[in-house]
Amino acid sequence: MYPPTARTIPHRSRDRMSYDREAAHAVLDEAYHCALGFTVDGQPRVLPTLHVRIGDTLYLHGSTGSRPLLAARGDGLPVCVAVTLLDGLVYARSQFHHSANYRSMVALGTARLVTDEHEKSAMLTALVDKVGAGRSADSRPPNRRELAETAVLALPLREVSVRSRTGGVREDDADLHLPHWAGVLPLRLTAGLPQPAAGVTAPLPTYLRTARTPWHEPAPLRGGHVLLEPLDLAHTDDLHAATADDEVWRHLGVRRPTTPAGTAEVIAAALDAQYRGERVPWVQRCARTGAVVGTTSYYEIDPERRSVAIGHTFLGRPWWRTGINTEAKLLLLGRAFDELGAVRVAWHTDIRNDRSQAAIERLGATREGVLRMHRQRPDGSWRDTVQYAMTVDEWPNAQLRLREKLRRTAPAA
Repeated sequence: MYPPTARTIPHRSRDRMSYDREAAHAVLDEAYHCALGFTVDGQPRVLPTLHVRIGDTLYLHGSTGSRPLLAARGDGLPVCVAVTLLDGLVYARSQFHHSANYRSMVALGTARLVTDEHEKSAMLTALVDKVGAGRSADSRPPNRRELAETAVLALPLREVSVRSRTGGVREDDADLHLPHWAGVLPLRLTAGLPQPAAGVTAPLPTYLRTARTPWHEPAPLRGGHVLLEPLDLAHTDDLHAATADDEVWRHLGVRRPTTPAGTAEVIAAALDAQYRGERVPWVQRCARTGAVVGTTSYYEIDPERRSVAIGHTFLGRPWWRTGINTEAKLLLLGRAFDELGAVRVAWHTDIRNDRSQAAIERLGATREGVLRMHRQRPDGSWRDTVQYAMTVDEWPNAQLRLREKLRRTAPAA
């Protein structure tokens, strides 16, 4: 516990206050930025800045030319640091009782300017790792010039208080009859789709991928003919070159991209669907050469009902009938049935796509019916979709047939 002081004991709403050390640390560690309040030349200032906690010291990031850093030289700078996490908006029948659910922390004290290079380097490493676990090892550390241009304030956490509100609507009994909606709208900070800088070829790091269930994880899969790895924008150029054929895109849901930028949009759409939990995309590589040859995905992912669909598949024409597509499906089926515990795997294809229907039937799937006017084609016409499925009871025999088929197929050149 942090001992309460005259400056941290409130005059009202004491039931919302806490001096719990772990609660204060949790707020600081979850938040990415804080508000730094101080006084310079008799004038109050509040600046937003980045922070990181190391033990019982709060470190604040800044520039060597900023006012608070200059003022902190010598005896230090009296500061007030505030952090707030907004968890929800509370709607009451009366306007007076509208409120918010939140967790906040306030720290008071004298911040000192960090001059030791080792302490400064440790702070910057911790700050970088805060935005992505392992990021410090996945990026260049600052050089001596950059360290000299970076200023850091250190604030010992001694006078600290936590204030929070949780729960639902609190209003007067006299208002309960009013015909207005009341309740709580939960809020949370969520990550969007990462947008790589120009020229980046490195794949998206694991710490920037959205964690969901094992069903949503694009685990790498390896076979003798094909390698499946998480699809990434770094695959754009290779995938565009491998699939630059009108026949490859004839029955797909998007038009064939004519430029790498267009292929990047197709990949970005797949990754966006992955972030929404709607799809798990892989890129397909030739196991022998390492060349990118196509892509495939899980979609209609339903862990509760233990079912998933395989699709959004396109493969460069030179690799058709080489065993790559068959083994890719074998790997995906094995992951679904043997690792994830699926009881059903489905496929959907355009009724005009005879080649795809034949390939799915060769896998051992059963045609279940036709979904009429199920999806719209790129030209605006409505397609009928043929639906296939394989159940867990059918999987053992299908697996044996597919493995025997692959043994008769030479690896792709």
